[in-house]
Amino acid sequence: MRIGELSRRTATSRRQLRYYEEQELIFAERESNGYRDYQEALVDRVAQIRGLLDAGLPVKIIRQILPCLRSPSAIHFESATPEMVATIEEQRDKMDERIRCLTQNRDALSAYLGAVTRQVAPASPPAR
Repeated sequence: MRIGELSRRTATSRRQLRYYEEQELIFAERESNGYRDYQEALVDRVAQIRGLLDAGLPVKIIRQILPCLRSPSAIHFESATPEMVATIEEQRDKMDERIRCLTQNRDALSAYLGAVTRQVAPASPPAR
């Protein structure tokens, strides 16, 4: 698929997709006319990348762990330094904290909605 379709299907700008390619997070074949040709599997991969970036992971870490998300047997240990492991652990712990916070907020919203919907009963139709 062309970059425009990948952009539309992933709600990611063309500029951002080209950046992901520059950072070696995604890859495209080049057609004879020079147009990029993206594989179908990149729709899910772009979603993973966006989720990891939204979670606060730096591109350097994402590049390292993307192969693991597709296939755990593709883990590359040779480039994992103690600093990188510490960074990944720190990022994981931050994600855990965000998950706890989001869960707490979701539960509070659910409780609020439950209380509101019990108080706001549907009005009866006016008597004739």
